[in-house]
Amino acid sequence: MSDRGTARCRREGRPGPCSSPAGPQGARGRLSRAQRPPRWARGLRAGRGGSDRSPRAGMAAEDEAELSLLECRVCFEPYGPDGQRRPLNLPCGHVLCRGCVGALAGAERQRLECPFCRRLWGPAETSDCRPLLQLLELLGPAGGLASALGRSGGGAAAAPPGLGLRLCLGGWGSLVNPTGVAACPGSGRLAVAHDGKKRIHVFGPSGFCLGRFGERGPASNDIKYPLDVTVTSDGHVVVTDGGDCSVKAFDFDGRGVLAVREGFCLPWGLDATPKSEVILTDSEAGALYLLAADFQRGELKKCQMIRSRLVSPRAVAVCQTSGAVVVIEHLKARGPSRGSTRVKIFSAEMDLIGQMDSFGLNLVFPSTIYATAVAFDKEGRVIVTDVCSQAVICLGKPEEFPIFNPLISHGLSYPVGLTYTANNSLVVLDSGDHSVKVYSST
Repeated sequence: MSDRGTARCRREGRPGPCSSPAGPQGARGRLSRAQRPPRWARGLRAGRGGSDRSPRAGMAAEDEAELSLLECRVCFEPYGPDGQRRPLNLPCGHVLCRGCVGALAGAERQRLECPFCRRLWGPAETSDCRPLLQLLELLGPAGGLASALGRSGGGAAAAPPGLGLRLCLGGWGSLVNPTGVAACPGSGRLAVAHDGKKRIHVFGPSGFCLGRFGERGPASNDIKYPLDVTVTSDGHVVVTDGGDCSVKAFDFDGRGVLAVREGFCLPWGLDATPKSEVILTDSEAGALYLLAADFQRGELKKCQMIRSRLVSPRAVAVCQTSGAVVVIEHLKARGPSRGSTRVKIFSAEMDLIGQMDSFGLNLVFPSTIYATAVAFDKEGRVIVTDVCSQAVICLGKPEEFPIFNPLISHGLSYPVGLTYTANNSLVVLDSGDHSVKVYSST
């Protein structure tokens, strides 16, 4: 490691990869030139003690260049789904890219020392970091570091007549790789889950920031990897945390009121019912759960599996009038393709009443749909975001499913979140430019 990199590790108060038992000159633990962070990446690390470079214009100081979730903390390169950039778990819980694991293990590939906690492990003891891999898949091209450099956010989006862009909130620095959005039924506030230092960003109905909460850290109520968010009718923010496979609830002042760990494999999407219960998906277990709690007292009443044998379910939505539930399954790819998605609709009694996958939709409509988010409008129609066409599409009511009615066909980059406000404004979370776009009838 260069003198500059060594000094940087000292400023951050952590050991560098070259401080292994072999010493700075030994082969073990030494990163090659190709594995060292490029100069532009070092410059982006302002806010972590690694650079004197001034913050990017318009970027909040506490959120400046918060990229740690999607980049290796040793080489500072962005993670990727394959090759040397694939994220791996060490048994101690720290995550490194495959390239750094190989470099730290050395030529003998017998033992490697975790550069953060100093524990010794064998390379064979590592495993894929599934939450990060699935988060990379969800964010798509927008999740990478190169996208963060190339996008400034806040761009205008076009919409068909009758639906106009009213607000565009966030942008890079204010929101960092957002993954979920929800609207408070009573107050109209928007809660966004993202990779900032404080994981939940709250916007008021007029678009002003009302607060941030949900610290990133090791404490039980801290949020590690936020995947989705919902707001109950009694005003509590509920988040799925892929980092410790839990569901965590907060009030709007940011106080943690409940953390549920009921043997979840990977809780992902969630939505609140009118009774302030929560329907959530477990992507790894292939199941739907009903969670009931007294959030005021912080007491869990029930956590019950209500549907099983689903295929990697992620996004979920509950119809506020009929109680119907819609889920997006992510089907595994056959061959080099990225796979496909399937939309399933269940009645309030959890009977399957309709389904359609990407292949079937392509037979009916001239479009290949890869759905990432889903919601019901006030009429009970199913609305999905499609990252292939960068659009928002109405698939109709359960009894007429599916129809094909594009609601927004221009101006989106990589839509991954969707919700409706109480006044029927359509809210789209666009991770491509790290923003929230609010549309309303004109």
